[in-house]
Amino acid sequence: MTLHYDAAEIRDPADRERELLTALPELVVQAQRATTAFAEILHTIDATQVTSREALAELPVTRKHDLLERQMRAREARSDDPFGGFSAIGWRGLARAQGARNVFQSPGPIYEPQGRAGDYWRMARALFAAGFREGDLVHNSFSYHLTPAGAMLESGAHALGCAVFAGGVGNTELQLQAIADLHPQGYCGTPSFLKILLDKAAEAGLAMPSLTKALVSGEAFPSALRDWLVARGVEGTQCYATADAGLIAYETSAREGLVIDEGVLLEIVRPGTGDPVPAGEVGEVVVTVFNPDYPLIRFGTGDLSAILSGTCPTGRTNGRIKGWMGRADQSAKVRGMFVRAEQVAQIVRRHPDVARARLVVSGEMANDHMLLRIEVNGTPEGLVERVAQSVRDVTKLRCEIELCAPGSLPNDGKVIDDQRGHA
Repeated sequence: MTLHYDAAEIRDPADRERELLTALPELVVQAQRATTAFAEILHTIDATQVTSREALAELPVTRKHDLLERQMRAREARSDDPFGGFSAIGWRGLARAQGARNVFQSPGPIYEPQGRAGDYWRMARALFAAGFREGDLVHNSFSYHLTPAGAMLESGAHALGCAVFAGGVGNTELQLQAIADLHPQGYCGTPSFLKILLDKAAEAGLAMPSLTKALVSGEAFPSALRDWLVARGVEGTQCYATADAGLIAYETSAREGLVIDEGVLLEIVRPGTGDPVPAGEVGEVVVTVFNPDYPLIRFGTGDLSAILSGTCPTGRTNGRIKGWMGRADQSAKVRGMFVRAEQVAQIVRRHPDVARARLVVSGEMANDHMLLRIEVNGTPEGLVERVAQSVRDVTKLRCEIELCAPGSLPNDGKVIDDQRGHA
């Protein structure tokens, strides 16, 4: 059996990096020319100079709330662009009059286009790594309603040559009956719903011996649940994808992190900033997506992860991430004021002596206490007072400052640690 989806997965890492960086200026040009949003966001950028990771890191990060805000402004202005200027495709009656195959709505609402390219979200690679092959029947329990998850997995399965049963979400008894009648080889959906299906099947005395593999996503997949599935004959593999970016990373049979997809350039940045962190440090996942229809440049996912050293034991040579490690879009309400990770980053930038910072919020309701722990070399004279003043300037709140040795703060991606136990 072929071990890899294609030769791209096992190419020399230097060749991959060179090809991605060679394609980067063309992607930036496409974003500037074909989308009004990036024409504005990148209006000062010379695309021909964006040929390295260092140059890419100079570009601003666009986050989910930016998509939502621009789309909301477009709706308020009764614009003919429901995508807020981020899409290069559309349909008759819109600013972009052609190219869209489907359109979806994620919570917000945020509208996302699907173009006409086969396997538009590049999901076939993750399905292949999970053991799916041509001729399999895939029981797809991702939602087909409003959001694109069901279509994302279906398009990937079709690209592999699989048949698909469009189960969608809910209707547990009907889905169980379909599995018993149709004998699918694999399942796609959330891991929790797969557990529900298997529990219900056991209660009903339904045997499902054909179901031996699963590609799960959309929520955490703890090792205890993975083992529980294995004990019932199902090998579960996870992937990390978003409605905007498509596949970002996928698990392999090695179970050692998630391999980065070939269609994205991935960075890990300090939350609240666009600054790449050293390898191994936890930060926000930022991706540049090589999709001319929806060319997201430095898209901040809002998710935390970290780069793993080395390559996958399966022979895949792309980088790996640890997987989902929490949310990067951190904030806390203190004494009636919202404090955000971006503000902590702004404070750090004011003081070159400070390497990293972590804001700890404690106390009881209406008696909040803020402590900013900062990593510094030595005890620079007057630094505590200067940083405290910066906190007041930026947040309008008073804060205690604690000096910490370099490397002493936890490597968990937290910039704001709210320990109060209330919202």
